[in-house]
Amino acid sequence: MIRITLPAHLRALARIEGEVSVEVEGEATQRSVLNAIEARYPELRGTIRDQATQQRRPFVRFFACEEDLSHESPDTPLPELVAKGVEPLWVVGAIAGG
Repeated sequence: MIRITLPAHLRALARIEGEVSVEVEGEATQRSVLNAIEARYPELRGTIRDQATQQRRPFVRFFACEEDLSHESPDTPLPELVAKGVEPLWVVGAIAGG
């Protein structure tokens, strides 16, 4: 099981309380985890990544094991502790302003 922590606004949209756990087939990557999340919670399609390009939305970041994974390839394997369910993958809404 892969554990995912979503920001409050996405949890509210999908009516989720707390952390999410999903099973992925094959290797645990950003792409496989997001595919599993969107399959389980279709209302999240298009909120974390663009459905046409599959690219991460500009104000969404991915963190795991104290590392920013936001600019990694979607097919790069996630850290082993995330793949084993020890550590969560954090989906974080970035903040910008002036």
